[in-house]
Amino acid sequence: MTTKTKRGFGRVRQLPPTKGARSGRWHAFYNDPYGAVRLSASGKPTPVRHNGPHTFDTKLDAESWLLDERRLISNGTWTPPAERKLARKRATESGVLKFGPYADEWLANRKVKGRPLAGRTRDEYRRLLDNHIFPTFGDLPLTAISTPMIDNWYQVTAKRTPTQRARAYGLLRTILGTAVERDLITTSNPAKVRGGGTSTRRHKVEPVNNEELAMMVTVMPERRRLMLPVAAWCALRFGELTELRRKDIDLDRKVIKVQRGVTRVKDTSDLPPDSRLCGCRPSCVIGPPKTEAGVRDVPIPPHLIQDLRDHLDIHTQPGADGLLFAAKTGNHLNAKPFYGAATTFHTKGPKKGEVKRSGYGWHEARRLAGRPMLHFHDLRHTGLTNAAIAGATLAELMALAGHTTPTAAIRYQHAVADRMQDLAARMSVLAGYPAETNPPT
Repeated sequence: MTTKTKRGFGRVRQLPPTKGARSGRWHAFYNDPYGAVRLSASGKPTPVRHNGPHTFDTKLDAESWLLDERRLISNGTWTPPAERKLARKRATESGVLKFGPYADEWLANRKVKGRPLAGRTRDEYRRLLDNHIFPTFGDLPLTAISTPMIDNWYQVTAKRTPTQRARAYGLLRTILGTAVERDLITTSNPAKVRGGGTSTRRHKVEPVNNEELAMMVTVMPERRRLMLPVAAWCALRFGELTELRRKDIDLDRKVIKVQRGVTRVKDTSDLPPDSRLCGCRPSCVIGPPKTEAGVRDVPIPPHLIQDLRDHLDIHTQPGADGLLFAAKTGNHLNAKPFYGAATTFHTKGPKKGEVKRSGYGWHEARRLAGRPMLHFHDLRHTGLTNAAIAGATLAELMALAGHTTPTAAIRYQHAVADRMQDLAARMSVLAGYPAETNPPT
């Protein structure tokens, strides 16, 4: 059943599931602001409707597009979305370099340290461009974009989602910066919003403790249980974890060799040469890890060795290429990975009136552990936090996590600051005072 939401301007609706398609995407539309009508087949006049350029991942994305359209109408710069799309196409042919075509070319050719953008990153950039940037700047010549225009855009864009606004601004600033470097813009970069590319993290990450982890492990299906402690103690990303194969587990050296990862992308037209599509889902791509440093040997804590050995004997597919965490049948070449909502990993708890049983998936496991808002990626955060508490240096954290810059690893060293009082108490012991006793003043 289609879910509609009525608004003061335009409407958004959630599309129903269709055969072979993922449900839950959102469609946005509005009637012509100047009252244009068309005649239906029966001769009845009906308002002209303007639809979004595509369906949106979330309701907020659809509403943000409507807000951008409303702003264009208020500013007196509105033209029908279909005409803007056609004008963008004609701009390329006319020789007038406008932001939209230039940004499309920038995205297609963008490389980081000589490597093409990862599929998920490219998808995210495309979403930010289509939803937040193109409605305002897509049809403008590069040289016409000014600092006041960007300041005004920043003030009204994605106000309810500051993280999305910061990411959109950061992308806009980077694209314009490239244009400056190539002398396509002869002035300085017009994107000058101080602190515009930063935002406060809305999801506060709280590492799981041993009791919570143990509870979640007992609830998971038996062949999925080891995913949680390996993620929490070896700090692996979900895509790295689900692509692990028998040949990647070296119990003699006590290391996990991270060499590949699985990601789900929308655009598979321009994959890196060292990536390949997985037969289980057209948008599931197997390729190198997120960064060059992602190819690494991760040490296995001794308390996981026996669990890994048992899992290899019972649940791992045969052969060197057998998946460590396999689906019921097949492998990544001919069966689903764990991204689909129908897999046992993501299975939710029992429905109303249904008899409870063990073996529900991640959602039920985190609920029973008292952490219903826990993200799976928070287990990786837990592993890196525990490594910092155990005394890992910044370089060791970077090697463990597969980070290329210290900035990403520094966030996990906050755990050390949280133990400053414990450090002070141990210093008192070194000074000759009993533990838990303050020295005399």
